[in-house]
Amino acid sequence: MKIRYVWFAIVCVLAGCSGLSGPLADYSKTTQVQYLSGHGSSDMVAWDFMCTGGQHSGVWTKIGVPSCWELQGFGTYQYGYDIKQAPRTQPLKVADEQGLYRYDFKVPADWKDKSVRIVFGGVMTDADVKINGQSAGPVHQGAFYEFKYDITPLLKFGESNRLEVTVSKESTNASVNRTERRADYWNYGGIFRPVFLEATPQAYIAWTGIDAKADGSFTAQVHLGAKATEREIVSAQIYDAASHGLSLPMTGVVEAGSDAATVHGSFPDVKLWTAETPNLYQARFSLDGNTIPEHMVTETFGFRTIELREGDGFYVNGTKVILKGANRHSFWPESGRTLNRQICYDDVKMLKDLNMNAVRMSHYPPDVDFLNACDELGIYVLDELGGWQGSYDTPTGQKLIGEMVRRDVNHPSILFWDNGNEGGWNTANDGEFDKWDIQQRRVFHPRSTDHGVNDPHYPSYGQVAGAVNGPQVYFPTEFLHGLYDGGTGTGLHDYWAAMKNGKALGGGMIWALLDEAVARTDEGGKLDARGSYAPDGIVGPHREKEGSYFTIKQIWSPVQVPNMVASNDEPYFPVVENDYDFTNLNKCTFAWELATLPTAAEGSTVRHVILSGVVNGPDVPPHAQGTLRLPVDIGPNQKAEVLYLTAKGPDGHELWTWSWPLHEAETPATAAAKGVKAVAVDNNFNYDVFAGDLEMVFSKDTGRLTSMKEKGKAISLSNGPRFIAAKHQIPARGGSATVQYEDLSGESKLTNLTALPDGNDEVVTATYDGPLKKVAWRITPDGPARLAYTYSFDGAVDLVGVQFDYPEANAKAITWEGWGPYRSWQNRIEGTTLGVWHNNYNDTIPGETWNYPEFKGYFRGWRWAALDTSEGKITVTNALGGDDAYLGIYSPRDGTVAPLMNLPKTGLAFLDVIPASHDKSGGQERLGPQSQTRTVSGEKSGAVVFQFSAP
Repeated sequence: MKIRYVWFAIVCVLAGCSGLSGPLADYSKTTQVQYLSGHGSSDMVAWDFMCTGGQHSGVWTKIGVPSCWELQGFGTYQYGYDIKQAPRTQPLKVADEQGLYRYDFKVPADWKDKSVRIVFGGVMTDADVKINGQSAGPVHQGAFYEFKYDITPLLKFGESNRLEVTVSKESTNASVNRTERRADYWNYGGIFRPVFLEATPQAYIAWTGIDAKADGSFTAQVHLGAKATEREIVSAQIYDAASHGLSLPMTGVVEAGSDAATVHGSFPDVKLWTAETPNLYQARFSLDGNTIPEHMVTETFGFRTIELREGDGFYVNGTKVILKGANRHSFWPESGRTLNRQICYDDVKMLKDLNMNAVRMSHYPPDVDFLNACDELGIYVLDELGGWQGSYDTPTGQKLIGEMVRRDVNHPSILFWDNGNEGGWNTANDGEFDKWDIQQRRVFHPRSTDHGVNDPHYPSYGQVAGAVNGPQVYFPTEFLHGLYDGGTGTGLHDYWAAMKNGKALGGGMIWALLDEAVARTDEGGKLDARGSYAPDGIVGPHREKEGSYFTIKQIWSPVQVPNMVASNDEPYFPVVENDYDFTNLNKCTFAWELATLPTAAEGSTVRHVILSGVVNGPDVPPHAQGTLRLPVDIGPNQKAEVLYLTAKGPDGHELWTWSWPLHEAETPATAAAKGVKAVAVDNNFNYDVFAGDLEMVFSKDTGRLTSMKEKGKAISLSNGPRFIAAKHQIPARGGSATVQYEDLSGESKLTNLTALPDGNDEVVTATYDGPLKKVAWRITPDGPARLAYTYSFDGAVDLVGVQFDYPEANAKAITWEGWGPYRSWQNRIEGTTLGVWHNNYNDTIPGETWNYPEFKGYFRGWRWAALDTSEGKITVTNALGGDDAYLGIYSPRDGTVAPLMNLPKTGLAFLDVIPASHDKSGGQERLGPQSQTRTVSGEKSGAVVFQFSAP
C-alpha cells in the first residue's frame, strides 16, 4: 500500500486557529500532527475499503477518506425520516451496512518518547478502531463528534503500522439511531471528517476553556492529559492580531493529584468581538518544566460578554442584538456531510452577503472550519447537540456533550448551546454543558417555552404579532419553512415588520439555508432532494441563488432606505434607518448612479450611466434614524430614467441597491405610415386585417385574435385577449396540501365586433357582456399594433388580468425592463431591482432543477418585454406603465412530488394581481397582510403595444 506520510508541527490545530499570525514559539514543544486522511472533500486519501451491503459491496477496493461512502459509490441511500414514517405493519428495511477500512502508516521514530493519539473528526455511526490488530478503545457511538484514543503502546515507531476501522451505519445504541438516523435528512455512512495523529510530550495540555469578558477580564482553565504527580506550573500569554503580547504571562498551579489549573488576567482597552467587529486574540498556554516549557498550545478567542435578559432580549457586550439567520446542515451534493475549508468559508461569506448575522447548527455540531469562519468573519452561532424529535440516552448524551463542548468551547461566535431539537431534548443532560463550559452559556431547547425564551417553530403571522410583545424573549429558531420557491423570502416582509417592533425580540432563524439534493451515484449523478422533504433552502444544493435570497438580503439589510423624494431638485431620503447593533452609519458609504435603460431595440441589458458618485454615510448611531441628501440635480432637465443608491458596509461590501424611477421611456409610436392604409377583409367567420407585412385574424364568434403572420410566416400568438381571474381555496388545516385555484374568469359573451377604417389605421373593436368589457386594436401598417382593453370585476382574487396563448415550445428567451431579474409573488416583491434583464428559457422545477432566474412566472413592474421565439421576436410594451403591473410568462412549475400550488394555467398574460406563495407549513393566508387575496372592484383598463419581427 502507498504510504501517505506527512507530519508537521502546528500551534493551533486543536484550538481551531482562525488565521491570525501566531506568536513565535518553540515548535518542538507544540503538538505535532500527522494526517492519515485528507483535510476534507478536496484532498481525500485512498484507503483500503470494503462495504458489506448495497452498491459495490463484498469486495476489497479503495475509498477516499474522509468521505460518505454512498457518494463514493458504495452502500445504500436512505432518508432518515422514511424509516420513522414507515408503518409498523410494513416496516422499511433499514440500510445497515458496514464499512471496513484499512490504512498502513508510519510514525517518526523520534515520537517514541511522546504521547500519541489518533483523532477522528467524525464517523457515522459506530466506530470500532484497531491499531496493529489491537483495540484502540471502546466503540465510539455518535456521528458528529470528535473523539480520540491514546495509541502510544500500540504503535511501532519508525515502522509500518496498520489502522483498521469497522464503521457501522446503524448504531447498536437505539438512542443514537433515534437521535441521528431517524431525522429529517439523508443518512450516510463513513469516516466523513478528517483522521489524524497528534503527538505531544508525555505531560501535555489536553484542552483549555477560555472566558474572556467585554471588560477585559480573562480566565482560562487549563486541563492536562493526566493527573500531575507533582506540582506543575502553567502560564498563558495573550497576543493581538499583530502578534504583540498584551502583558506579562499569567500563571497558574496544577497541584499534585490534579489535572487542571486556572489562570486569570485583566486587559484594558481590548477590542471586543461581535458579528460586526470580529476582533480575535490568541492565548499561548505553556506547561512549564524546570527550565523550559514542556508543552505549548495556542487558542484563538475573542473578548465578549453574552447575556439573556429575561423579558427583554439577547445582549452582546451590553448591547441588545437581534439575531437574523438561517438553519444550516453540513452538506454538499457530491460529498454529503464531508466538506472542506473552502465550502465552509464560502457558506459563511454567503450568510454575510445575505445580511444575516447568525446561524443555527441544525441538528448537530458543524465542521471546525465552519466555526473558524464564523469567528473570523463575524456570525453568531447556536451550536447544537444531535437530536430531531429524538434524544440520546443520558450516559451517551453526557459523553457526546463533553466531546462537543471540549472541541468548541473557545469559539467566540458561539452564543448558546442547543440540547437537541423539537422534543429531542434529554433535559436530564442540561447541566452537563456547564461541566465543560467555563462561560456557562445558556442551553436552549428549540421549539419550547423554557429557559426564558419563547421559541416556537413555524408560527403564523398572527401568532408572531401576538407573542413578540409577550413576557419571554421571542426567538423562533425555525420559521417560514422553505419549500420549492415558497417560504423563506415569501412572507418575510410582514413577519419582520411585526417582529422588529416587538419589545422582547431575540430574532429568528429561517428554515433553511440549503436545498439538500444529493448527487446519487446509483442514479448517474441525479440530484435527489427526496421529493418535498429536503428542498427547503434559500439556495440550491450547489448554492444557486433563488429569488428569496435577494428578498432576505434587502429586508435584512442593516441599512434601510424606504423612500426618496425630490427636494430642491435633489434626491432626498427622509428616513435612513440604522439596523446595525454596533456600527454608526458614518462608517458606511453610499454610491449612486443616474442612468438610462437600454431600449428593446438595443438588445442590451447594460444601463447607460449618466452621472455617478459616492457620499459618506450620515452620523446615525445604531438603532436610530437619520436623513441623506445627494448632491445631484434630478430636476425637469435631467434625462436619467433611474436613480440607483447602493449602501456599502464599513468593509465596502454591498448591503443593498435601491432603485427609483425618475421618468419612463416613451411608448413606441403607433402612427400610421404615410399614404398606406390597413385593410380589413370580412372572411365569413373571421375578420382578416392586413397592415403592411402584418396579417391578423380575429374570430367573429369571440372577437379574439386567432392567428397572425409577419412577412407571410406564422406567429402563433392566439386566443386573446381573454379575461382570467382565480382565487385559491384554503387547504386542510395544518397540512402542506397543494393549494387549488377556483377559476373565476366567467364567460364574456361577444356583443359586437367591428372592423372599420379610421384614417390610415384599422380599428378592430369588440364589446362583451361579462367581466371583459371592451377590446380595441389599433393596427398600424409597418408598425406596432396597440391593444386597449377594459374589464370589470368585483371580489377577492389571487390572479386577475388578460392573457393570450403562445406555444411554450417556441419560446427561447426574454429580455425585459422591470423589477428583476427574479420573478415575484404577491408576498415577495422585495429583492428585485429596476433594470433591463435577460432570462433564457428554462423549465425550472424548484427542488428538482436549479436554473435561476426562472424563465416562467410573474414579473413585476414591466415596461417592455421582447420574447425571442423560434418564429421571431414578439415585443410587448406596457403603454400605461406602473409598478403594480405584472407580466405573466406561462405557469410557474412547482415540485412534482408534493406541489405547493396548482397554479392557474397562463400563457402570455398582462396581470394586475398575482398569487402569493406559501411555506411548507400551510396556506398563504397564515403569512400576513401581504399574502392575502386582493379585493378588486370596478373597471380596470390596460394598454399593450405589440411589435413583431420574423426571424
